[in-house]
Amino acid sequence: MKTLDYISLDKKRIVPVVDELQKFLADLQVFYTNLRGLHWNVTGRQFFQLHEKFEEIYDDINEKADEIAERLLMLGGTPVNNYSEYLKTARVKEVSNVTDGEKGVELILETYKTLMDSERSIIKLAGEAEDEVTVALLTDYLKEQEKLTWMLVALLTR
Repeated sequence: MKTLDYISLDKKRIVPVVDELQKFLADLQVFYTNLRGLHWNVTGRQFFQLHEKFEEIYDDINEKADEIAERLLMLGGTPVNNYSEYLKTARVKEVSNVTDGEKGVELILETYKTLMDSERSIIKLAGEAEDEVTVALLTDYLKEQEKLTWMLVALLTR
């Protein structure tokens, strides 16, 4: 028997959720790598503040990627685990050599916009499949990310 047999989710209705979670996982993994680069390379007047914040964000994204991979397994999927596949699927694009802190924050804000759009789409699909756990997981992400977005926008405000 499989996990889906015990958690009473319809296999056919959950397929679109699994497909979108795979794309979301790719987005998280590319974002994580981008954040590591921002953390390593940031310079300037806000170095200390942003260096620490970028690390905090990439730790959070790393944890979320793990949660999404585990959710995929619970739903009968197999999480993709190689960057060549992530880069084919991800809506988040790779960035490199960003040293300007404000540019880094702007990139993070753009990525959060992409992630939140994806989360809302997955929430809708999961709701249609009566997958309340995925809905709850992504709703929690949205709550955190909207607050962080507000704070990052405030940081950029002159």
